Amino acid sequence: MDYWIAVTSYLLEGFKVTLLLLSVTAILAFPLGLIGAVIHVNASKPVKILIDIYTSVTRGTPLLLQLFFVMYGLPMMGITLDRMAVAIVTFALNYTAYFIEIFRGGLLSIDKGQAEAAQVLGLTRFQSLTEIVIPQAFKRVLPTLANETITLLKDTALVSSIAVGELLRNAREIVSRDLRLEAFFITAAIYLIATYVLIFVFRHFEKKWKYFQ
Repeated sequence: MDYWIAVTSYLLEGFKVTLLLLSVTAILAFPLGLIGAVIHVNASKPVKILIDIYTSVTRGTPLLLQLFFVMYGLPMMGITLDRMAVAIVTFALNYTAYFIEIFRGGLLSIDKGQAEAAQVLGLTRFQSLTEIVIPQAFKRVLPTLANETITLLKDTALVSSIAVGELLRNAREIVSRDLRLEAFFITAAIYLIATYVLIFVFRHFEKKWKYFQ
């Protein structure tokens, strides 16, 4: 029992890093993705092309490659970041691209007539966007956002490749040291619990925005 307690304690130290990376990435990528989607829907063609290039390159290359580029490539150009900053910057840029496409699809799914009707009733274009269009789009893309956030949780394990001591890296250290598998089972349980919590949070939001059909 003492062994399990000691292992769990060390794994939870790694999970703090996992949770930090998940939280900061979500805090940065959600609003940036929404802003990028709004700009893409309303901007001129050259701006749309620039956003499309960014999202295509980011989504079309492995996240691990992007981590290595920021970690080892940027120092060759005179830009050096600590390992956690590398992880945050890479994950934020990567997931912003995915969220741009998710929100863009949601915005385009809303009938343009709703925004026009809102403006006829006296709402400004900004008010119709923030009070009519975005809430409905957000409601429609919530399941996709939930899946992407769960993927983000699991993708945080990739930062072990640049020696960031997150949950899975700590588990591998214990298993390699002790030649026992308990750490892997505890790690799986932690991921499952975290996933369930994320699902619960997104279902709460689905109920909150249920009146937007």
